[in-house]
Formats: sequence, structure tokens, C-alpha cells
Amino acid sequence: MKAQVKLIKDFNAYGEWPRLMKFNVIVDRDEDGVWIVECPSIPGCVSQGETREKALENIKDAIALCLQVRSEHGLPLTVETHFC
Repeated sequence: MKAQVKLIKDFNAYGEWPRLMKFNVIVDRDEDGVWIVECPSIPGCVSQGETREKALENIKDAIALCLQVRSEHGLPLTVETHFC
């Protein structure tokens, strides 16, 4: 299943206004019924939740944290992906 999440990211440290970022994510259920969400454009960015809605909420936090860590380590924030 494909979905899209929107994240308002505060880049005030760079003197910019907060901006809206959109990320395509992949949503699936594991064998135990837990919802798993992955953001392919950010390597290793995965989250989960008991419901689809909670998993999508959790991936927003995971995306924000992954972007912060990648920025702190001088890594590209995202990688190119092809979302079909």
C-alpha cells in the first residue's frame, strides 16, 4: 500500500520559515497484524503502529528524527527513489 505523509519541518536554525515537506511512504501489515511504514527516500527510516493511522503518525516522528541525524552527520537528507 502506498501513502503520503506531510511534515512541517522547522528550519529556523537556517533562518528559513517552517516549510511543508511531503514524503511517499509504503504501508504494510506484518504477520502479527502490526502496521509497518517505511520511507524509501530516507534510508533506514521505518516505524510501526497498532493501527494504520498510528503507524502514519509515528513515521512523521521517525522522518523528523532521521532528517535531524542525517543533517548532523553531513549526509544527504534524502536519496532519489522511484515511487510507482
